[in-house]
Amino acid sequence: MLTIIGCGNLNRSDDAVGVIIAQRLQKYLAENPHPHVRVYDCGTAGMEVMFQARGSKQLVIIDASSTGSEPGAVFKVPGKELEAMPEPSYNLHDFRWDNALAAGRKIFQNNFPEDVTVYLIEAANLGLGLELSPVVKDSADLVFEEVAALISQNIN
Repeated sequence: MLTIIGCGNLNRSDDAVGVIIAQRLQKYLAENPHPHVRVYDCGTAGMEVMFQARGSKQLVIIDASSTGSEPGAVFKVPGKELEAMPEPSYNLHDFRWDNALAAGRKIFQNNFPEDVTVYLIEAANLGLGLELSPVVKDSADLVFEEVAALISQNIN
C-alpha cells in the first residue's frame, strides 16, 4: 500500500501547497484507480497523519516549509531525518506530522511504514490568503508530476 498525505492550511497562502497537491492527486487517482494507493488531505492534523499512514508499506508526505531557503525550493527528504517525538503538551494542535512519524512508528511498530519520503516546498507567503504564489505553484506542479509518476509505477 502506498499512502500519500498532503498537509497544510488552505487559508494561509503557500502553506496550502501540500493540501492542494493531495487534492489534485485524488482527482488523478479517481481517473487512474488503484486499490493499493491512497491519497489523503490531512490539513494540519498530525494525529490524522499517524492513523492514515498505519498499515502502509510506503508513505509520502507533502507540506510547505519555511527555512529561509529560496521560495519554491523543493526538498525531498527521507522521513527518518525529520521524525521527532512530540514535546509533552495538553494541546493536540502541537502534534505535527513529524511527531506522527515518530509516534506512529513507536505505537504501531511493524504496521507503520518504514519507507517514508517527505516533500517540502519552501513558501514565499504564509500570510492569510487563498492562492499559492506563482513560484510555489510551479514547484507544486513539479511535485505533483513526480508523485503521479510514483502512483503510475504502483499501478503497473
